Amino acid sequence: MSQVLHTPPPTQAPAEDDLAALAARHGLSVSGARPSLPEYVRQLWDRRHFITAFATAKLTAQYSQAKLGQVWQVMTPLLNAAVYYFIFGVLIGTKHNVPDYVPFLVTGVFIWTFTQSSIMAGTRAISGHLGLVRALHFPRAALPISFALQQLQQLLFSMAALVVILLCFGVPVAASWLLAIPALVLQFTFNAGVSMIVARMGAKTPDLAQLMPFLLRTWMYASGVMFSISRTLEGRPEWIARLLQVNPAAVYIDLMRFALIDSFRAGSLPPHVWAAATGWAVAAGVGGFIYFWKAEETYGRG
Repeated sequence: MSQVLHTPPPTQAPAEDDLAALAARHGLSVSGARPSLPEYVRQLWDRRHFITAFATAKLTAQYSQAKLGQVWQVMTPLLNAAVYYFIFGVLIGTKHNVPDYVPFLVTGVFIWTFTQSSIMAGTRAISGHLGLVRALHFPRAALPISFALQQLQQLLFSMAALVVILLCFGVPVAASWLLAIPALVLQFTFNAGVSMIVARMGAKTPDLAQLMPFLLRTWMYASGVMFSISRTLEGRPEWIARLLQVNPAAVYIDLMRFALIDSFRAGSLPPHVWAAATGWAVAAGVGGFIYFWKAEETYGRG
């Protein structure tokens, strides 16, 4: 007689629902799981002191190896302005079309540098700090926001030099200077939002950091940093000037010029410029925050 061997049925792996129930019963949770949006906002607020301290530390360390130290915070945009003045103001002659051209130019360079540096820093916010992201648990949006805050702090240092330039070129102190405060708040919100967008993109595509300088340089030339958009494009189709004037970089530059330079009248601004500035800030700030939050679980993995 042949002996019939009865093999035991294969053991089935526990279902995912059973594993989830088992983990919940023992107080376990998914590592790095994305919290709800309100909870994410609360976590960010709880770490506001870390964000501020991190931004200040990065700003202090940025020029720690240079002999002039923090002086470069002011010298860098001033040297850029001097180069642009020679090329665009003297060689091309754009200064003849703009009253108070030096204050006009320096204001544009300082405000543009704020946006440019925030976006460049945001591009590497995750990919350039993987050790920190993988070692510590914190809302990752703290990194691009802190880099935008770092650039705001640098701009505030530079504003002291800007005020001196304005006074030296005969621009009087006026109550309109107070408009610079809401303008900077809106620009910071926009910059932080865009920084979060490029931070998520840069986390997956590190090559974005190599492409970004070319994109930003093109954006700068389209934003009227060195010339008046409306006067330079006289005789061209009006829609071209309108399109360039409502791009966010041009909007925030125009707002700051309107606030600080008395010869830059309201007629120099595109229609509804404050509404445009607010719209760009809300769209980029809220949209960029949600876009970044949705990939919270992926940062530092793979």
